[in-house]
Amino acid sequence: MDLLIDLDGTLVDPAVGIIRSFQAGLQAVGAPHIAADKLLWIIGPPLRVSYAQAGVAAADVEAALAAYRATYRSGAMFEVTPYRSIADALTALGSAGHRLIVATSKPHVFANPILERVDLARHFSSIHGSELDGRNDDKGDLIAHIVATERVDTRRALMIGDRKFDCVGAAKNGIRSIGVLWGYGGEDELRAAGALALVADAGSLPNLVETLA
Repeated sequence: MDLLIDLDGTLVDPAVGIIRSFQAGLQAVGAPHIAADKLLWIIGPPLRVSYAQAGVAAADVEAALAAYRATYRSGAMFEVTPYRSIADALTALGSAGHRLIVATSKPHVFANPILERVDLARHFSSIHGSELDGRNDDKGDLIAHIVATERVDTRRALMIGDRKFDCVGAAKNGIRSIGVLWGYGGEDELRAAGALALVADAGSLPNLVETLA
């Protein structure tokens, strides 16, 4: 079975670096400061969408994004913590014969070095993300790209992620989804988005996948 797995909120907790970079983008365009504890909702959606929702004028979104990326590249991108037991879960899934593919809205030029830094890249056959110009920001578009590029059999595939964007994007491509509860979406969001099943901890993920295989 092919398992498409989200990055932020699913494999790693990226809150510190993402929020710090997002605040830098707000400051760069003169937008009001937003406290870190009020920005957890930005983890998951495309940044262009998040800046617009945070009140940044359309004409300033690209400048805010450029400031975000400057801070992110300078080291904030590595301010991540792998979730407990996630490495063991990936090992078990790989040993069971599943093909693991990263499917993240984060640009792949960032996703690859992050996964290398935390020693998770080795578990995946490929790592797919968006492009810096915004292509494949939408999770449905990204998954469609992965299906075509990796020749995924959508009837025997699962999308695993923590936000509604993962579930909705998977459904657009005829793929079932598992919602993880250790990230940033929560049970209500994931159920409303059509998650086939929910899992509370990474250690339980391999067994759940086997029941759905």
